[in-house]
Amino acid sequence: MIQSLHLTLSEYDTMVNLGAFDHVDRKVELIRGELVEMNPAGPLHDDFIAYLTTWSAQNIDPVKTRLTAQTGVDLPEQESRPEPDIFWVQKKRYRERHPQAEDVQLAIEVADSSLAKDLEVKRVLYAEARIIEYWIVDCRSNCIHVFREPEGTDYQTRFVVTARDQLSPLVAPNAKLDLRDLFEGS
Repeated sequence: MIQSLHLTLSEYDTMVNLGAFDHVDRKVELIRGELVEMNPAGPLHDDFIAYLTTWSAQNIDPVKTRLTAQTGVDLPEQESRPEPDIFWVQKKRYRERHPQAEDVQLAIEVADSSLAKDLEVKRVLYAEARIIEYWIVDCRSNCIHVFREPEGTDYQTRFVVTARDQLSPLVAPNAKLDLRDLFEGS
């Protein structure tokens, strides 16, 4: 029987600090102690991230929120460091540690080829960590899956919005994301 190597966050940090991934041409995340390869991003995925990053920067409250993209969030109880495509975190500097679940105000994953993983694996991971709000932007179906109110291994509130809708994060109810422009704009 072949066993996979289970890593702690500390061991993963040591590997990163020693340059273990410096010459690896693939991006990885630590999910439940295992290295998981991230799918390469295509132009549609990158376009959605650029759009959402610009929208986020225009709509965060810079006094209480910091915007970051494709950087790690530590979830120690889950032995994980996922890298959401975009996330809004508490306004402070993170020089000594990565943001943790209690720092995250909104996590956004853009799913082109990763929808199943984002809907199942990351949804449960983020719910267990009690990340208060999680969006999955489904590039292929032109909708956003919204998850709020984490409890146990899932979110109590779940709904899907489409191009005819607007969406606002809990932390910024006046920030209206125009989904028609996101999905259909030029």
